[in-house]
Amino acid sequence: MKHGKKYSDSAKLVDRTKVYDTNEALDLCIKTAKAKFDETVEVHVRLGVDSRHADQQVRGAVVLPNGTGKKVRVLVFAKGDKVDAALEAGAEYAGGEEYMTKIQNEGWMDFDVVIASPDMMGVVGRLGKILGPRGLMPNPKAGTVTPDVARAVTEAKAGKIEYRLDKTNIIHCPIGKVSFGTEKLSKNLDTLMAAIAKAKPAAAKGQYIKSCVVSATMGPGVRVNSNKYVAV
Repeated sequence: MKHGKKYSDSAKLVDRTKVYDTNEALDLCIKTAKAKFDETVEVHVRLGVDSRHADQQVRGAVVLPNGTGKKVRVLVFAKGDKVDAALEAGAEYAGGEEYMTKIQNEGWMDFDVVIASPDMMGVVGRLGKILGPRGLMPNPKAGTVTPDVARAVTEAKAGKIEYRLDKTNIIHCPIGKVSFGTEKLSKNLDTLMAAIAKAKPAAAKGQYIKSCVVSATMGPGVRVNSNKYVAV
C-alpha cells in the first residue's frame, strides 16, 4: 500500500522493532499526527483467544475518565416516563415505534449510540439487520439495554465506549483526540486496558494480551509494552 509523504515522514519517527512504554508511545503517536484536523487516537489490542468460541468472547463497556472528545448523539427506545428521563439526561432522541419506522423506511441513522429499556427490545429486535452490522445494536453486556436509561445516556455522553473482539481476535477502540495530550490519553488507555484484562474469559489459555498498538487517524502504528496490563 502506497502512503503519502506526511505518513512516510511520520513513519520514520517510529522504530517498528521497538516496544515503547505507554507515555513514550503516546508521545510518538501525537508527534506523528500531521493532519489539519484533530485526529482520533485509537488502540488496537490483539488477544490470545478464539472469537469463534462462545466461551472466549470478550465484550464490555467502560467510561473513559477523559471522554473521547467526540460529541455523541444518543437514540433511546423507551416508553412513558423513561422517554422524559432520557431527554432530560441529554439524549437527542427518545421514543418507540416511530423511530423504528424512520430507520426502516427512511434509512435514518443520525445517531451514534442506541440505548433501550428491556421492555422495548421486541421493537428494537426488528432492527437487528440494520443496527447489528454497524455495531449499534443495544446489548446488556455493554450497558445499553437497561431499565435506567437516563444513567446510560449520561455515561454515553461522558465518554463510555464499547469494546468487542472482531473476527481476527483484535479489539479496536478510540481513546481520545491528539489534542488531549499524553497524560489524558494515558489515563484513558490504562482504564480501557484494565477493563479488557478484567474481562479475560476463563476458557482463555496462554498469553491473553498478545500485543497493543496505538495510532492517530492518519498516522503509523506504535507498539506499546502491554506487560503492565496483563491480568494477574
